[in-house]
Amino acid sequence: MAILEVQHVSKSFGHTEVLKDISFSLDKGKVLSLIGSSGSGKTTLLRCLNFLERPDGGVIRVNGETLFDAGDRATMKEGEIRRKRLHFGLVFQSFNLFPQYTALQNVMLAKELLEKEKTDYKARKKEIHKQIEAEAGNLLDQMGLSDRMDNYPHQLSGGQCQRVAIARALAMKPDILCFDEPTSALDPELTGEVLKVIKGLADQETTMIIVTHEMAFARDVSSQVIFMDGGRIMEQGTPAEVFENPKEERTKQFLSRFTNQ
Repeated sequence: MAILEVQHVSKSFGHTEVLKDISFSLDKGKVLSLIGSSGSGKTTLLRCLNFLERPDGGVIRVNGETLFDAGDRATMKEGEIRRKRLHFGLVFQSFNLFPQYTALQNVMLAKELLEKEKTDYKARKKEIHKQIEAEAGNLLDQMGLSDRMDNYPHQLSGGQCQRVAIARALAMKPDILCFDEPTSALDPELTGEVLKVIKGLADQETTMIIVTHEMAFARDVSSQVIFMDGGRIMEQGTPAEVFENPKEERTKQFLSRFTNQ
């Protein structure tokens, strides 16, 4: 069953059309990799799904609920956007951790801010804080960072910072976890530890969308692959279909540079 449905989504910046009639679906527990050259629209698509950008056209549904319809674009309020954004977790390529907070505090922060909006927060403040802290600790332990919870970002390696960022995204229990080139800011020797964490999440049937230039990883971890070029979906299918038997000439050209990997 499709957890995500994207229909005819478009997005322009000024006169530049960045996304052109994007349509696809993603089943629960599956992994979708978005591949393509820089500037092909992959990151903009993720930002539209997370409402960091608003599409100009199309429909986005999660679990059958319409989160975006082009006809409602002008009437969406900020509070409504924040609520809809909770369906997605986004891990940025540059970590975006708060430097003044420890790893544990970074993972706890968004959940605590969300709980503060509830009417019973003051009466249950200590209980809620203890629960959020325990959940954050468990997530950091899952990331292999149980001994780094009290470290600040400047005391962590790039790979460790990215694993904290993954834990932070998971803390919100999103329906779909999104990664925007999660290893592009890392030294080569640190890339493997982050990819291992993502592979572990895939093995746990975490629904994910991954923008990546790691072709071998995309081939191994994905349930489906979309190749984008010039703001369009040029080809989509299983990893075997896209990587081993691409139909479009543009896909073949793009993948030819990775044939020796």
